[in-house]
Formats: sequence, C-alpha cells, structure tokens
Amino acid sequence: MATTQLDEPKGGGPGDLALRMLRAMPRAWNRFWRLVALYMPKRLYARSLIIVIAPMILLQSVVAFVFMERHWQTVTQRLSQATISDIAAVIDMMETYPHDADYANIIRIAQDRMQLKVDLLPPDPLPPPGPKPFFSILDEALSSEITRQINRPFWIDTVGNSNVVEVRVQLEGKVLRVFVRRSQAYASNTHIFLMWMVGTSLVLLMIAIPFLRNQIRPILTLAEAAESFGKGRPMPRDFRPRGAEEVRRAGFAFIQMRERIERQIEQRTAMLTGVSHDLRTILTRFKLQLALAGGKSETKAALNQDIDDMQSMLEGYLSFARGEAAEDTGRFDLNAYFHKLGEEAQLRRCKLTTTLTGDPAVHVRPNAFARLLSNVIGNAFRYAKTVEVHANHGRGSLTVTIDDDGPGIAPDKREEVFKPFLRLDEARNLDASGTGLGLSIARDIARSHGGDISLEDSPLGGLRAVIKVPA
Repeated sequence: MATTQLDEPKGGGPGDLALRMLRAMPRAWNRFWRLVALYMPKRLYARSLIIVIAPMILLQSVVAFVFMERHWQTVTQRLSQATISDIAAVIDMMETYPHDADYANIIRIAQDRMQLKVDLLPPDPLPPPGPKPFFSILDEALSSEITRQINRPFWIDTVGNSNVVEVRVQLEGKVLRVFVRRSQAYASNTHIFLMWMVGTSLVLLMIAIPFLRNQIRPILTLAEAAESFGKGRPMPRDFRPRGAEEVRRAGFAFIQMRERIERQIEQRTAMLTGVSHDLRTILTRFKLQLALAGGKSETKAALNQDIDDMQSMLEGYLSFARGEAAEDTGRFDLNAYFHKLGEEAQLRRCKLTTTLTGDPAVHVRPNAFARLLSNVIGNAFRYAKTVEVHANHGRGSLTVTIDDDGPGIAPDKREEVFKPFLRLDEARNLDASGTGLGLSIARDIARSHGGDISLEDSPLGGLRAVIKVPA
C-alpha cells in the first residue's frame, strides 16, 4: 500500500510565524530579566526596601485607579448631570414663560432652590475656548452633559475661580450665564482619601525601614567578619551572632569554621616545626662529621653543598606550610620598598622602572607581602635584563604589574607553575632554590590577603605577573 508524505509548509506561513514567536519568547524573557538585574540595586538593604515598597506602590496604584475610575469619576458624572439638569430646567422655564421680561422669578427660584447664580447677558459671541486643565475630568463631564441635555452652543470655565464654575449657554437673543459652586458638580473630597493613602504608606515605611535595617545589620556584620578573616585580619572583638535564627546559625557556623581552620593551621605548623627542628639537628650533625672527617676537599664541598640545599628546601617547605598566617596586619610603604628594589637592580645589573599611582601606604601583612613581591620580582631580575613595576592603589584595591623581557612561560603551563613542588624544565624556572615553591608561596600569600596572582604575556616580550589584593 503506497503512502504519500505531505511536505511541511515552507516559509512565511502563520504557523511558522507563531512557532518563531514561541521560540523567541524565552530569549526575550531572559533578556528582560538580565536588563532588570543590571539596573537593580546590588545591596541587600536596597533590595529589601524595594521588596517592601514595590508591592505597596503597586497596590495603592491599583486602588487609586479603581477609586478614580469607579468612584470619583462616577460621583463627578452624577453631580455634573444633576447640575446641568438644573440649568436645563432654568432654560426650559425661560422658554416656557417668555412674557416675563427680566425673568426675575426664575432667577430667584434658581438661586434659592437650586443654588445657581443666573445672569442674562447680551447676545454677544461666546468667548473662545480656554486651555483645559491637565486633569480635566470636570470639563469632560460638564461638556458631555450639556451636549446631551441642552444641545446649545456653550462655554465653560473651570480654571478661573477655583471654587466656582462658570457656564455660558447661547440662547435666542441672549446669553445665559450661570455660576455654580464647584462642590455641586465635582467630588471635591477625594483628596482626603489620597491623603489617607499617602499617610498610611509613610507610617508603614517608617516602621519597615528601621526593622529592615536591624535585620540586615547582623548579615553585614557577618560579611565583614568573613571578609576580614579571608584577608588574614583579626575579626572584630565584639562580633557575635545576632538577628534572625538563620543568621545566627550562619554566624555560629562561621565561628566554628574559623576555629577549625586556625586549629588545622596551628597543628600543621607545629608538626612541620618539629620535623624541621629534628632535621636541622641531623643536618648539623652531618656538617660536623664532614668537618671532622678526612678525605678529598672536592668530595666534602659537594656534600656540604647537598646539605645546604637540603636545608634550603626544608626552610622552603616550612615557609610554604606556615604561610605567614600568624603575622598581624600593618602599614607597608611601597615607596620604601621600590627604593630597595632599585638597589637590588643595580647589584643584579638590571634596568628597573617603577611607577606608583595612588597612596603609597597599604594595609597588609608587611613581611608576608614583602616576600610575595620579592618572590615574583626576584624571578624577573633573575631571568630578564629589563623589568618594569607599576603599582596602582585606589578604591580599596592594590594592583601590582611586573613586566620583563626575559623568557616567558607557555600559556598552557601558566597555571601549573602555581602548584607546589613543580619545577619547569624550560629556560625559565621560577624557583631558583630548587624546591618549586616560589610561586606557590606567592599565591598562598596573595590569597591569604583576599587577592590572587595571574600570569600574562608582557608588552616587553617576556612575562607579565599581575598581583591584585585588597588594601
């Protein structure tokens, strides 16, 4: 049995258009929310205020719109309808009883019974239409009712006197002028409702803002304590978990985590210190035995060199494990350090250029930070003839850029060189001591300050090292 397969419609059909629109909707929705996130406040306090204020504004806007649409406009329409009905009745009486020349009785009845001040003017042309107010609900209501009930040429003024509305109607051989109190044709007590809405909103905000501030303050305190601990600075002495139960639980968990980390660091440092002490004793014994033993001086010199290398490696291991974590933060003068670098560059016969932007004083752990810079800049001195160091300190951050013209590092190995005990076999070995810990110690110090180190291509043709730390 043969079957025939129908081809799908191609190009431009309503089905294809609907399918493309359906596929584009998620992308448009994602773009919309990315745009909202771009302009949204980034701080928790501001976002919390928006969470409180936005529904309140939305709710009151809806209530005000419904009130304006259903109550205010309806009441104004009914009042305007009644007022124009009275004016139409006055016109009907004038046309029904034309024998009364001055219409004194009709004017009296209109004033006493209808609260309308009626005048008769000469049959001059009506004034030109005046500018309508921005919010012209009364003008629209009066105009529509005059057109519907009277259907004569008219002119109204709702702007001139704020308490009185003037209406002029063109009649045969005369112009009827009527003054009406605004309260007769307009729901003038609506501002009380709006004032109540605004007043209650302000009262709610006065209660919500201090409450939110008190709820968010413990979160900010916890964030500051965690940031200080991440930068290696002591935590505030008065820090203790406060606020809601979830915030207190996070605070207690942070304190326990900090204690475990500090205890682990102390145990590791104590263990390696003990191992270092024992190994130093053995190395000292080896040196003494070599000094007392006879033999060729070449063999003794080689053994002494091996012992010195072992001792250097041991010091490197201990320094890497310790990480200078116990040092307190203090003031570090970049100008003074750059001056020392200039002297070292002269000894190494290297061309050094240093520039500084911003405050030369930074708040770091001085000895550890000096070692960080020495490890990175010292390698540049070792493998290059020209070194440029630029420091930029501002907005709570310090960026130090070191460029050199020496042999660089392949891009695929720039992250591997930060691993402990890794040595490069190429021309540039970033740790001359042979332990493979130069950059590992430098990155460990940078991250203990809350920063990091990255390697890039240098404009000088060699390697660029970028050190970024909060300061």
